[in-house]
Amino acid sequence: MSDAIRLSICDPNEKTRENLKKHLVGIERAWLEADCSRYEFFIEIVSQTTPDVVVIDIDSDEDKAIQLIGTVKTAFPSCGIVAVSNRSDGQLILKAMRNGAGEFVTTPLQVEELISALNRVTNNSAGVPRNKSGYVVSIAGASGGVGSTTVAVNLACMLAASPQNSVVLVDLDLALGDADVFLDAMPDYTILDVATSISRLDLTMLRRSLTKHELGTYLLPRPYNIEDIDQITTEDFKKVMNLLKASFTHMVIDLSKSFRQLDTLAMEMSDHVLLLTQLDLPCLRNVVRILSSLDRQETVEDKLRVVVNRVGIEKNQISFSSAEETINREIFWKIPNNYGVVAESRNNGVPLIKHAPKAAVTLSLAELAQKLCSTSAELTDESDEKKEKRGWLKFLSK
Repeated sequence: MSDAIRLSICDPNEKTRENLKKHLVGIERAWLEADCSRYEFFIEIVSQTTPDVVVIDIDSDEDKAIQLIGTVKTAFPSCGIVAVSNRSDGQLILKAMRNGAGEFVTTPLQVEELISALNRVTNNSAGVPRNKSGYVVSIAGASGGVGSTTVAVNLACMLAASPQNSVVLVDLDLALGDADVFLDAMPDYTILDVATSISRLDLTMLRRSLTKHELGTYLLPRPYNIEDIDQITTEDFKKVMNLLKASFTHMVIDLSKSFRQLDTLAMEMSDHVLLLTQLDLPCLRNVVRILSSLDRQETVEDKLRVVVNRVGIEKNQISFSSAEETINREIFWKIPNNYGVVAESRNNGVPLIKHAPKAAVTLSLAELAQKLCSTSAELTDESDEKKEKRGWLKFLSK
């Protein structure tokens, strides 16, 4: 699913509303943002959730429903509108269409008909194109202890510093992940809870299942028990990723060091895969092995970027030119060594942007976050004016 359709529905009748929600759960592209039982409250919900499509059942009160369709169309011209009714007479359909409905679907609902209506209404919506799926960055380590979790956690917090962004951090090191420790968080739910309940989740319930840090980053942590990690299937995890992409502007994934099936799937669904290394022989040897393997995967090879961490930790580190010659690839980013600052930040559970905002490592990660945002802006064809506004991290260097 490349582009999820975010929906909000309005139907005062509980029975038909629940039936509609049941049908939507069976459509992979459709993710329910909110549901409403009162026509008079729905416009406020639409303004808060900004869905791609609204579905309005008009049978409970035809006049109020038709008026609501017109109000939504006027206030949100880019939002697609699907009217639902158990009647199919021409006058009613014409009235709904004249007021702004793009599609009209009759009950009892048929999944195929509903899918077709959603596809048509999203393709035909006027005005600003609907929201694209979230931008995904995966962080992989060439070896244990290279700092991939440090980079993932702090990159997510850097991105969340912008009010334009909503960011979720996924800890995919299912056995030994510790992103929650870096954020001093005690999650109520884990990735296992979300994955095993994915067929019953909507976007609102998903956010309630995540742990929100005070800096704005949402966390989806690894399972509590190591023996539970095999319960998460690739099919369920793909649905989790699609739901998160529909709900957040950015997703940062801390991959495991084992390159399991879930890690591969995450990389395939990512926009960037940052491969973290240090300038020592064991790490660079692993980089060569990893690149050799991933370069054979067409869905991953063009996304790979090599990032060097802890630059300057030792005087006899391998040089950048020798490293690039060894791995036969340019180094995408260099992060300076501030080991004491980073260790203190981690042990206190306080991200660098708050713990040491002026430190060299913090500024480097801030610039990396801004570079990734600029790249995502190019991918989504943003104007130059909007790209200029991406300089929201410059305050760190003042």
